[in-house]
Amino acid sequence: MTSAAAAATALKPLDVDAVVIGTAAGDDGPVALGGVAELDAARGGRRARGRADGGATGRAGEVVRFATLGAIQAGSVVAVGVGPLPAGGGPVEHEALRRAAGAATRALAGTARVATTLALAGGAATPEATRAVAEGSLLGAYSFDAFRTTSAKGRPAPVEQVVVLVDEADLATAADAVEHAVVVADAVRLVRDLVNTPPGHLPPARLAEIAEQEGGAVGLLVEVLDEKELADGGYGGLLGVGQGSVNPPRLVRLEWPGTAAADGEAGEPALALVGKGITFDSGGLSLKPPASMEWMKTDMAGAAAVLATMVAAARLRLPARVVGWLACAENMPSGTAIRPSDVLTLRGGTRVEVLNTDAEGRLVLGDALVRAMEESPAMIVDVATLTGAQIVALGQRTAGLLGRDAAVDAVATAAKATGEAVWPMPMPPELRKVLDSTVADLANVPTNGSRDGGMIVAGHFLAAFVPDGVAWAHLDIAGPSWNGGEPYGHTPKAGTGVITRTLIQLAEDRASA
Repeated sequence: MTSAAAAATALKPLDVDAVVIGTAAGDDGPVALGGVAELDAARGGRRARGRADGGATGRAGEVVRFATLGAIQAGSVVAVGVGPLPAGGGPVEHEALRRAAGAATRALAGTARVATTLALAGGAATPEATRAVAEGSLLGAYSFDAFRTTSAKGRPAPVEQVVVLVDEADLATAADAVEHAVVVADAVRLVRDLVNTPPGHLPPARLAEIAEQEGGAVGLLVEVLDEKELADGGYGGLLGVGQGSVNPPRLVRLEWPGTAAADGEAGEPALALVGKGITFDSGGLSLKPPASMEWMKTDMAGAAAVLATMVAAARLRLPARVVGWLACAENMPSGTAIRPSDVLTLRGGTRVEVLNTDAEGRLVLGDALVRAMEESPAMIVDVATLTGAQIVALGQRTAGLLGRDAAVDAVATAAKATGEAVWPMPMPPELRKVLDSTVADLANVPTNGSRDGGMIVAGHFLAAFVPDGVAWAHLDIAGPSWNGGEPYGHTPKAGTGVITRTLIQLAEDRASA
């Protein structure tokens, strides 16, 4: 696994194999960013010519590699673009640095040790810039090879170590920033690993077992409810969705009591996180088309993000109490599967008419939301790969954000701080009416067959399980959880680990509120 460290040292004698520098797209060509003066002097002014000969433009994600010609100990320099030069000479956005760092380490696969000047792009290396560069570098070095055998031969290994260069005066704060970045990057990599794991290797019980292992290793309190305990507790949504599979459902509770608990100040949870954990979604009897099933191992990305966030909360030793819930089931068609028009009784007594078995995520979340609310958290946020409508509305890279003002604002603020793309959506009250059932308390999809506002209608369904007045937000990450195209920035192909950084930042914000 790639490691990272901060260092304040002269570039020329630094024992690394490559040096990463930043460039921006200026009006007259690529513009070198901060941290390269020593390299320029060592190469006798040839740095600019090397960039030009390599065809560098400074556009975002561009990677140009050229030789150092012995001017420094490193054998090569990688110039990575951050995009347009900031207007008015302002600082480069942290997400631009994060993506540039990721693009560089991806391009440097097969290289053992790399130094990067990107934290110095705007002059002094602020803790925020240092953290962004370290995160991007680590995330860009991600590789999932657990199931490769013959195809692993000849594949270049990820970069082994990244050294983030800063000024001597900034070294102490930079070391803290890199340490924080390592925790965050480890969390994102955990999510990617879980999402990329084939569903046959990750049934609900196995996901729960991993949660026990990962949580126990960092001091989380972990409780797992099996199918018998779910039946005793009235979790009809989880049981109903899971009853068509030979792999029974699980509900996992993870708690970080907070460092304040030692002083008797834990109190009610400052934050509850609820994640959808459908380990494979065939659609049930409302069967998906084959092509739509090919990437449905990602349908547990919400639960994976909650698990990783809870592990990070423990590693960061947040002062406040945070509780996470993983609602895990496998949605399969069989003679025992729920049928369209069946009625399920969810935790708390709400009866739901199931008109479409492929709208299963909201059923397991309903159970988990009710259970989470029994502990009276100050704020509750659920995260799920919930609707195809999210992809239609916002595309593959932007998560939908719905809920009530205080929680929505808190999540949006955390997302902005971490550079993750979310977009707040309205919840027009007239769309709630389509969920009125003629035979039960609620239908799981519109009773009139309408597909209008599908992401918002799903949000209204979830809102029915969170009492009015409670700060609640819902994140739909259906598209952003999976990258079916080519890698970009610090994002690999396949599982992305999206929204994990936002949830960690949200937990930190809530812990310090």
